[in-house]
Amino acid sequence: MKVSLVQMNSINDKAANIAAARALIEKAVAEEAPDWVLLPEQFDWAGGARGDKQANAEVVPGGPAYAMAQELARKHRIFIHAGSIMERIEGDERIHNTSVVFNRQGEEIARYRKIHLFDVTTPDGTSYKESATVKAGDKVVTYDCEGVTIGCSICYDLRFPDLFQALAEKGAQIIALPAAFTLQTGKDHWEVLLRARAIETQTYLCASAQTGSFTVGNEQRATYGHSLVADPWGHIVAKASDGVGVVSTRIDPALVAKVRQMIPVAQHRVKIDRT
Repeated sequence: MKVSLVQMNSINDKAANIAAARALIEKAVAEEAPDWVLLPEQFDWAGGARGDKQANAEVVPGGPAYAMAQELARKHRIFIHAGSIMERIEGDERIHNTSVVFNRQGEEIARYRKIHLFDVTTPDGTSYKESATVKAGDKVVTYDCEGVTIGCSICYDLRFPDLFQALAEKGAQIIALPAAFTLQTGKDHWEVLLRARAIETQTYLCASAQTGSFTVGNEQRATYGHSLVADPWGHIVAKASDGVGVVSTRIDPALVAKVRQMIPVAQHRVKIDRT
């Protein structure tokens, strides 16, 4: 199974972002012939004002970001894990941060809404409050990709190992993590957290990231990039350089089984009494 991770620099221009995602998927198909393509978190929008997010969110199914991913999955007969898009919620000022997955026929086979929301202040004093504009999901989601089980997560979810254990318990062999990690946190935590989650769950971690900067009001914010794939032993087997682009590698489900046989942590796990 060959996978391609798309690394983008999304901005507050939905049409431009969708065009960029389309071009990068076409590039991946032409140069790498992947079975499965992963886009980054909110590939359709970054920055702007709170009202802009709501105005550019789309009803799912439907909308231009959804339609583009569906169209290219069908056209190229590939699986597309459409990182995340801004999903409109009827009667709510907030949106969902939502991953949508399409199979080779362009059929939607999974939908995951980000559970853990990024409400933090980074070391440089920048405040992020995702919950002000986003409503959290509450479902643990996996799907079948021609015999390989893939688990869903998004960005800040990475810091919560319980979700990843739940995905492993549901049979995940690959866990997808579309992200827009900040430069401040990414340079210290991105790779080590991805490797840790891969080692703990004995899965492949496929993480597709935003890179570069975008504007929120009058403020410039920077994302870390460095999209990567970590294997079940925790090795980095593919990693993007700086800038927009595509990185690809092959996934071997037999390696997942081999690592789990060597160190059977799932069998050794003891339920901890937290009372």
